[in-house]
Amino acid sequence: MAKGTNIKIVGGIVVGLFILLLSVGSFYTVDEGERGAVIRYGSLIKISDPGLHFKIPLVDSIRKISVQEQVELYRNMEAYSNDQQPAVMNLSVRYQIDSSRVDEVYRNFGTRQALIDRQVTRIVLEEAKTVLGQFNAATSIRERGRLNAEMAAAVQRSVTGPVIILGVQVEDVSFSAAYEESVEQRMLAEVAVERERQNLERERVEADIVRTRAAAEADRVRAQAQAEADSIRLRGNAEAEAIRERAAALADNPLLVELVKAEAWDGKLPTTMLPNSTVPFIEANKQ
Repeated sequence: MAKGTNIKIVGGIVVGLFILLLSVGSFYTVDEGERGAVIRYGSLIKISDPGLHFKIPLVDSIRKISVQEQVELYRNMEAYSNDQQPAVMNLSVRYQIDSSRVDEVYRNFGTRQALIDRQVTRIVLEEAKTVLGQFNAATSIRERGRLNAEMAAAVQRSVTGPVIILGVQVEDVSFSAAYEESVEQRMLAEVAVERERQNLERERVEADIVRTRAAAEADRVRAQAQAEADSIRLRGNAEAEAIRERAAALADNPLLVELVKAEAWDGKLPTTMLPNSTVPFIEANKQ
């Protein structure tokens, strides 16, 4: 009797645990930034959005796929520049899975990584070689911004499917040490030439300024001299006109001569006189 009771108790416990497991296994949650692929007997039933969901215990399974932004790194990719210089590149690709096409990811690729390997990595390797091949080595170093922009545009244009390329960054492009040293020396030479050109241009501008100032000074001196000459000429003309008018007046009035003499006399009689000469400016009053 006791043995039968124990069996029933154990059986009840087992059934209870089984029911508990079924109850717990009937629910699942999907976090923000994820989508849940509900699989039933190997077939995709639906895609679950973030939140709490119900599933059939022991029948349905959940495959969670991230739709958050991810970064894929590509290191030590080999390529050749337009001038046949071997290069090694490092790239980073920012991407995310299109949340409205998660079902395609599971059906066609199974996992996010399989999607990246088949749909992104192959294209990145091809486009990196193609784009770098359009730049010579020196340009790829000097115009890194343009190289990066064209690399990003090429990858975004070529990648299709349920993945969105958010950005491509050329982390590094390196050539052989000897070539990079030669490029650096050439760039330094170009900088020196440009600096010399700027110095020559500055000297030319300074010379133009000196010439302009000298010309302005010469114009000022010339204008001043012209003004002085005009003033002298006007004074001379005025004096000549005064002399002409005075001479005309003397010719018309002989007594004016005596007036001029009187105006010029200092009031002193001469101390010596010639015989038979008269005292100047003195006339006897006639009675």
